Amino acid sequence: MTAAALAKTLGHVLDITLVESDAIGTVGVGESTIPPLVLYNRLLGINEAEFMRATQATFKLGIQFDNWKDVGESYFHSFGITGTDHWSAGFWHFWMRGQEMGKADEYGKYCLELMAARARKFAHLPDDKMNYAFQLDSSLYAKFLRELAEREGAKRVEGKIQRVERDGDSGNIRSIVLESGTVIDGDLFVDCTGFRALLIEGALHAGYDDWTHYLPCDSAIAIQTKSVGPPVPYTRAMAHDAGWQWRIPLQHRTGNGIVYASQYLDRDAALERLLGNIEGETLTEPSFLKFRTGARRSQWLGNCIAVGLSSGFMEPLESTSIHLIQRAVLRLIQMLPLREISERDIAEFNDQQMTDMLQIRDFLILHYKATERRDSAFWRQCALMEIPDSLQHKIDLFRETGRVFRKREELFVENSWVQVMMGQGIMPRSFHPVTEKLTDQEMDTLLGRISGNVERTVASLPNHEDYVANYCGANEAEAA
Repeated sequence: MTAAALAKTLGHVLDITLVESDAIGTVGVGESTIPPLVLYNRLLGINEAEFMRATQATFKLGIQFDNWKDVGESYFHSFGITGTDHWSAGFWHFWMRGQEMGKADEYGKYCLELMAARARKFAHLPDDKMNYAFQLDSSLYAKFLRELAEREGAKRVEGKIQRVERDGDSGNIRSIVLESGTVIDGDLFVDCTGFRALLIEGALHAGYDDWTHYLPCDSAIAIQTKSVGPPVPYTRAMAHDAGWQWRIPLQHRTGNGIVYASQYLDRDAALERLLGNIEGETLTEPSFLKFRTGARRSQWLGNCIAVGLSSGFMEPLESTSIHLIQRAVLRLIQMLPLREISERDIAEFNDQQMTDMLQIRDFLILHYKATERRDSAFWRQCALMEIPDSLQHKIDLFRETGRVFRKREELFVENSWVQVMMGQGIMPRSFHPVTEKLTDQEMDTLLGRISGNVERTVASLPNHEDYVANYCGANEAEAA
């Protein structure tokens, strides 16, 4: 992603060298994405149908959460805007007033993306009225972007890094030395070496803030299976007594995995649980991952910028890992030095990156903290754990007043917080007084108009499977 964006934007200005090894595979966990990736691909001039065909992608309208609030209960976090907001108060205030009056249906009935997902339908709508992302094969996406980067002038060098050479005076990185003995000098180095963080941590010792207390899962197992039915336009996140399991439908297969806290579930038991809860014949051997949720204290240090897993890790619950890569890459391009690196650029980059990660961290913690589950030691720990003041304030404000505010271009908008908080069982005690201006007839008209528009639009949409096949379907030879 980094090489492709730099080459596409500045390929004739910069001398870009991409060092990678075919012997090191990409982490295949991040197959589920969020809507900003649509914009990222557009910025790179990528043809969407071509990209989806190359990555065997399907469309994604949100995530279905099973067993998070309590065992046997489900809710849906959609990418859409529910209802129509008023400048003084979000739609959910009017919905709560409608509920009190006995006039409002369930909250999701007023969201196009949610109802389309339930109906397993999809289509591109005029003026981008349908918010969507992709479910894709991340290894194929990496290959697709490598080819784009090379077409745009990036020079690819095959090899593994043996050591990093630093300048004796400045402490900056002077060069990297590959196992082959090849020495690659540079002015600016982007560390995409994953959890190992060979440059930003191994050479520069940036430090790491550990957030395991808030997000106790530290292990994952991924496996791919044959599809047993039409791909649905959403990802499933199914909680179990020591974590959760994902299911991501692609065109040619399904991505599955289990995320768990090793304190409460050992590796063999986790694998047995995963294999006992998948559909279809397995296509791959299980891939085992260990991780520590947190963030690098400095993601730009000296002449090195960490991008992706080298900068920190958010577990894949809300599909944010690829998004954080994207944010870092676009931010790097915006702050790229002409000649000398500015310490103010470094400080601003680090502040913005850390703000993104803290906001996402809080949103992820919400799923674990706001639960009624007490059926296992894991969930009891989550329910009782202390949480950051920033998240506690957000929860308290919503519970007491129904208000939620987006700050500093936060990734997750108000409606995302509302869907998850209400889905996890946090219901406001009050709503905005502006809603009481509506008469019974006006409330009927408002709610009926919104739900009617959603219902009619969903009825007009084609099946997701048919739309994907016509728009970007790959033939059997390509799928193989």
